[in-house]
Amino acid sequence: MAGVSSRTAPKVAVLMGGRSAERDVSLSSGRECANALREAGFEVVELDAGYDIAARLAEIKPDVCFNALHGRWGEDGCVQGLLEWMRLPYTHSGVLASALAMDKTRAKDVFRAAGLPVVESLIAPAIEVQQRHVMAPPYVVKPNNEGSSVGVYIVHEAANGPPKLDPGMPADVMVESYVPGREFTCAVFGDRTVCATEIITAGWYDYHAKYAPGGSRHVCPAEIPQEIADAIMDIALRAHRAMGCRGLSRCDFRWDDRRGLAGLYLLEINTQPGMTPTSLAPEQAAAGGMSFADLCKWIVEDASCGR
Repeated sequence: MAGVSSRTAPKVAVLMGGRSAERDVSLSSGRECANALREAGFEVVELDAGYDIAARLAEIKPDVCFNALHGRWGEDGCVQGLLEWMRLPYTHSGVLASALAMDKTRAKDVFRAAGLPVVESLIAPAIEVQQRHVMAPPYVVKPNNEGSSVGVYIVHEAANGPPKLDPGMPADVMVESYVPGREFTCAVFGDRTVCATEIITAGWYDYHAKYAPGGSRHVCPAEIPQEIADAIMDIALRAHRAMGCRGLSRCDFRWDDRRGLAGLYLLEINTQPGMTPTSLAPEQAAAGGMSFADLCKWIVEDASCGR
């Protein structure tokens, strides 16, 4: 761990909670990671990241900050910049990669430049999106800078009209072509992947399906042709490198299995994947023989500044 003291049990501040729409998910991730790190022998302080985060960190004086924040402010380069300023080694991706990955449009620009398959999309005013079809259905409407499927709307081909969006949606939203078929994900652990996971739900993989008990079923590893599994793992690793990610990341995919390899699309990259023992990335780590405690330990040992 770059910059970590030589004490027997390094002190780890687990950053969790925060102010984003994904606060509850982050609290769950943070508690699970904190427990796992204690099991692995670290001294752990759980820190709910509020407006006083800098002052709290100055008091705690951690050797490492384990970033278990999700969504805005924790996943978009903001807290990473603060930790760089304070010279506190931290986990996951750095300022630039985090900011790029959280901005779905700019992330797609990076993916296209790297030759990775992405769907067509555009940014449009939410008011206009509710008045007319800004893209031929079927399409998906989502915020440009939120995760965990927050605020996702699917407009099907048979839709009578444009979607009615929640008033809490941002002024400008992303509209992207809808890919029929199956949902997959693949985690990257530094410089390697383990497998692809298929996510099976009754409908769209929305916030409820991700986090409610029984909301979805994970097939890990996915039962798909080896050519598709290899492509998913290859694209995930290339996306991780193209974005400049560090540590753990996770890429999400849609696959129209009627079209073979040509029907595989990269949707987005997550620089702060969910971190409970049953979350997607830890499930893949377990499939590769790494326990949850060992995964959390590896993430801490990878921590540094200048990421």
